[in-house]
Amino acid sequence: MRLLVLGGTVFLSKAVAAEAVRRGHAVVCAARGTSGPTPDGATLVQVDRDAGPAAFEPLAGESFDAVVDVATMDPGWVRDALKAIGPRAGHWTFVSSMSAYADHGTPGLTAATAPLLPPVNERPPEPTPDTYGGAKVASEQAVTELFDGPAFLVRPGLIVGDGDPSDRYGYWPARLSRGGDVLVPEPLDAPTQLIDVVDLAAWIVDAAEQRLAGVFDAVCQPVPLSEMLARTVDGVRAPAHELVPAATSFLEEHGVKPWAGPRSLPLWAPGADFAGFMAHDVSTSIAAGLRPRPLEETAAAALAHERALGLDRERKAGLSAAEEAELLTALRSA
Repeated sequence: MRLLVLGGTVFLSKAVAAEAVRRGHAVVCAARGTSGPTPDGATLVQVDRDAGPAAFEPLAGESFDAVVDVATMDPGWVRDALKAIGPRAGHWTFVSSMSAYADHGTPGLTAATAPLLPPVNERPPEPTPDTYGGAKVASEQAVTELFDGPAFLVRPGLIVGDGDPSDRYGYWPARLSRGGDVLVPEPLDAPTQLIDVVDLAAWIVDAAEQRLAGVFDAVCQPVPLSEMLARTVDGVRAPAHELVPAATSFLEEHGVKPWAGPRSLPLWAPGADFAGFMAHDVSTSIAAGLRPRPLEETAAAALAHERALGLDRERKAGLSAAEEAELLTALRSA
């Protein structure tokens, strides 16, 4: 198979290219080439998608058995690629996001039943969660309208593991590997979902090989936060520790943010409006070939990545050691 990856130098797109090369496919990565190298065995063609339709001139006349597009915030990028390459492609994958959904409060929704946000047809000048999701909706619509062939629209949730640039789930393997008292958010039975980047990449390559078509979520089945943490403990072989739960009211009072960002607790999404945020039913995806690995393996890979970056670095998500110590002291004195 001849596969074109629009990207191929960072995180998911790089994992897709690496997996396809591993399977013996001819892989072309179309990217600026400024974010890092392509995987060994892949060919880089320099493309700057900000150049508009002219960006794809280096690929003029070339055909591909499959194309994988991971464009994040610009539906124009997606439309330009479809017009330039779509007529000469046998299969198209677009990596969307579960952020495309308008309802995060209802547990048990599926890719077929969850309502979508209104489309945002141009790159948002000031991205928000809703404009990001809306841009993904518009990009999906572009694929449906412009590609005359089997299209795989995959909506991941939290993508984690080796190369993760977000610092989100990686906070927990890094923190638990230090042991001691660990501040965790209540309730511990809240559902959580994620997907290992290696598993998602493998499924994307499977879909290209099999010409799989349809719209699918890409996360593991929901597990309680307590189980996610326990299996993370096992995966990183954490030393002696104790989980110290903190109520939502305490965390909000002390300026702790949910989900991501400085002074945050990742995997925490409080409130009724987010009761279904990490509680999607992905039975259809599992039946279609998604194979999430054991969470213990994902935790080990995430910790290796964290250690490579430096456990004491300034994080994009999570608490610093000093912040956590301050919060634990306040919690005990409350």
